[in-house]
Amino acid sequence: MHIPHVALIPGDGIGPEVVDAAVAVADAALARDGARVEWTRFDWSTNYYLQHGHMTPSDGLQRLRAFDAILLGAVGDPRVPDTVTLHELIFPIRRVFEQYLNLRPAYLYKGVVSPLRGVEAGDIDMVIVRENTEGEYSHVGGRLHVGTEGEVAMQTNVFTRRGCARIIRAAFELARTRRRHVTSITKSNAQAYSMVLWDEVFREVARDYADVRADSLLVDAAAMDLVRRPGHFDVIVASNLFGDILSDLAAEVVGGLGMTPSGNINPERSAPSMFEPVHGSAPDIAGRGIANPIATVLSVAMLLAHVGQGGAAERINRAVAAVLASEGVRTPDLGGTAGTSEMTRAIIDRLDE
Repeated sequence: MHIPHVALIPGDGIGPEVVDAAVAVADAALARDGARVEWTRFDWSTNYYLQHGHMTPSDGLQRLRAFDAILLGAVGDPRVPDTVTLHELIFPIRRVFEQYLNLRPAYLYKGVVSPLRGVEAGDIDMVIVRENTEGEYSHVGGRLHVGTEGEVAMQTNVFTRRGCARIIRAAFELARTRRRHVTSITKSNAQAYSMVLWDEVFREVARDYADVRADSLLVDAAAMDLVRRPGHFDVIVASNLFGDILSDLAAEVVGGLGMTPSGNINPERSAPSMFEPVHGSAPDIAGRGIANPIATVLSVAMLLAHVGQGGAAERINRAVAAVLASEGVRTPDLGGTAGTSEMTRAIIDRLDE
């Protein structure tokens, strides 16, 4: 029997705290099925950068390629610009490993209060499918005449027909397993080249999925609708930037960033996929033991399903739902006083339900 090998990159801020919590939950869930995962921890973080001058060793990606999956905590620290921490760790992993499919579910659990009036548990249930390797985050551009009055900065968006088609098709395939509704997010009224291509490809792909309802919204209208009628959405497909922004908004309407997991998926499995919470490193609460681990716990459930441990993944998902449905343990972001360890223990205690 294959034992999955998973690389852990706890990272910065609350990352190590929530990764430790997720691993504890995963191990407990796996043990109930007589299974296990072999975890290998890498200390690649801002502290590593300050010691060595780079976020990973020169063979870092080569070492990661040997694993079945990666669990990332969070990256970012006020001591180093995000343009260093992100562009030397997360973005290279996503691009080199062709993790072009970014899945960001947002679900309103029973027991969690949405900031939106009149919204009940289960009313919000969507997945944002974000293009993850090109678009607005393509890292193409430059600066001229730096530091002078004539300084010029250019950032080029890169959209390819292949890149648009594969992410849009993935969204339709996912919708077929859910409520058969895909909403494309665009801004083709202002971006007359990249987003017009996106719209054309969306219409072409939609013709292959007559059984799935296909809508298109401008990104500003989509932002409004995520607030005024979030239950309208099933699967949202969006470019790198739009998917990034809208998934944070979706997280907020289901209880905050502490509730939302994500997966950076290589669908062809030619390289490992990476799973991480949507939230960042939250340096303001790091080390205080109060971080909500649920987003990372749900991310590790996605990871376990990806590596063939679906039973353990389902146990975790049910346990999280049971804890939230009860009136007991709540971390401060959910209006309670429980710490990370208390929430972790509560989830483990519910794994048999």
